[in-house]
Amino acid sequence: MNTPDRPVCVLGLGLIGGSLLQAVVASGRPAWGWNRSASAVDLARADGYDVTTDITAALQRAAADDALVVVAVPMFAVDTVLDAIAEHAPACALTDVVSVKAEVAAAVARHGLSARFVGGHPMAGTSESGWVAAEVDLFRNAVWVVTVDEGTDPHVWLTVAGLALACGSVVVPSRSEEHDRAVARVSHLPHVLAETLAAVGADGGELALRLAAGSFRDGTRVAGTAPALVSAMCDANAPALVEALDDAIDRLQRARTALSATSSTEELVTAGHAARRDYDAQLQWWEITDVVVGAAGWLNEMWDAARSGGVVQRLPDSV
Repeated sequence: MNTPDRPVCVLGLGLIGGSLLQAVVASGRPAWGWNRSASAVDLARADGYDVTTDITAALQRAAADDALVVVAVPMFAVDTVLDAIAEHAPACALTDVVSVKAEVAAAVARHGLSARFVGGHPMAGTSESGWVAAEVDLFRNAVWVVTVDEGTDPHVWLTVAGLALACGSVVVPSRSEEHDRAVARVSHLPHVLAETLAAVGADGGELALRLAAGSFRDGTRVAGTAPALVSAMCDANAPALVEALDDAIDRLQRARTALSATSSTEELVTAGHAARRDYDAQLQWWEITDVVVGAAGWLNEMWDAARSGGVVQRLPDSV
């Protein structure tokens, strides 16, 4: 199976899209980008990147050059971007870097683009946003989820995995719905809790904020993210996030009951400490080397390997 290093067209030049464009160019591939905001385009051009505010031109170029198109806009803007892709570059290989996968896959299906789509999500970022926050090495040594849903095209999967690897990431194959349930607990819930902690701290008044030190600073770091971006991310994963919130609320309610009755937080802090130690001591990844992409059953084999700690660190063999 031949999977050349396609040129890359990045649609959206915020923190993730901007960092992706920089990383792809640094890897030696031809790449260009689009952004709705002229100010971001002006900044990117000043830094020497090939970018435009004309999405039609960007996508026509992608169609002519058989580029990999990457959707790198917030969830609320995905449908508008997919409209343009369906009109101007429907045959291009397509991926995304949005933080939810099932909702994006559903939007792609509505636009008739599923046959050439493989979802992606680099697990990297900061509380900053926009082109000015972009970093060429943002994805180095990061985990990059590449979906293995039913019907995935093996050629496109290899192209998307190759993009992640070229940016210095390791690839974790995952099904979209499983990804969304996982990130609800380890990405979206932390944002909600950070916003809660920040608001509770502020309600303590000026003295409380003046006394706030490392634990408050670290616990509220992601509350510095632009609210519109956080809402778009969390709202698009509402069912899974509600489930995670119910779990958190139940634990907090039990802790409150115990604290009121016995002046003890032992149950919660013991469980939390053990979970953090498990995270710090988690088993080392192992490299998936025995799955042949495109062979019978390869999607299930990739998913099974990833669930037991396997990652892709170089493009696997293919049919």
